[in-house]
Amino acid sequence: TVKFWDAVTGQEIVSLKGPSGWVGSVAFSPDLKRIASAGFDTKVKIWEAATRKEIATLEGHTAFVHCVMFSPDGKRLASAGADCIVKLWDAASGQETATLKGHTDDILSVAFTSDGKWIASASEDQTVRLWDASTGKETAILEGHSDYVMSAAFSPDDKRIVSAGWDKTIKLWDLATGHEKMTLKGDKNHVHSVAFTPDGSRIASASLYGTVIFWDVATGQQSDVLDGRKCSCWSIAFSPDGKRIVSASADKTVKIWDVPPLKPKP
Repeated sequence: TVKFWDAVTGQEIVSLKGPSGWVGSVAFSPDLKRIASAGFDTKVKIWEAATRKEIATLEGHTAFVHCVMFSPDGKRLASAGADCIVKLWDAASGQETATLKGHTDDILSVAFTSDGKWIASASEDQTVRLWDASTGKETAILEGHSDYVMSAAFSPDDKRIVSAGWDKTIKLWDLATGHEKMTLKGDKNHVHSVAFTPDGSRIASASLYGTVIFWDVATGQQSDVLDGRKCSCWSIAFSPDGKRIVSASADKTVKIWDVPPLKPKP
């Protein structure tokens, strides 16, 4: 199921019947009028947010779809999963427009740059791959992780990429060169999800034992830790204003946290 929640009260608003079996990912369109969901049944479903009606089912994947995301202009949709490919779709017509091939194992995360020109995909093959969103051409392979790469995200200014995974490290990469700029160490557990704050000054990471750690992008140092009571946290996301962060955990809960304020520089 796909559930809607009131972010202020924490009350469930409605529950939608999503993919058959596990739901691997959900995403809102930038205008908040549509929702995409994907999961175990290999299909991507698009819903009208206002009416909660299913308006399209996109078929083409042959295995579990782990992740789905709208492009910043809302015109395209990217999906990826256990069939090792990224598919691009026309979000209005539901037609498949491209299939991006290169990964050799499950793809666990996809992300667009803010201008929609580039896509990053993170995989169990221990790489992050960059793609030209208009041509579907693979432009770079970021190598350096020693285990599954669970998550990747672009910085708000599109100059950097953050990735993290089961090797217990978080890596920052330069988008222009593809070079690794920094490795953040300190989380003693598998890292499942990473995200930049909307202002790009910090990174949040979520780990196997439920902690959400904040990192200073400039120094690579930990700044704050939120304790999720030692239950595996699988996904995190910031509110658009950066004041709250939401985490989803294996204990079947979604937690909303106030983001710790930035600490003054010494």
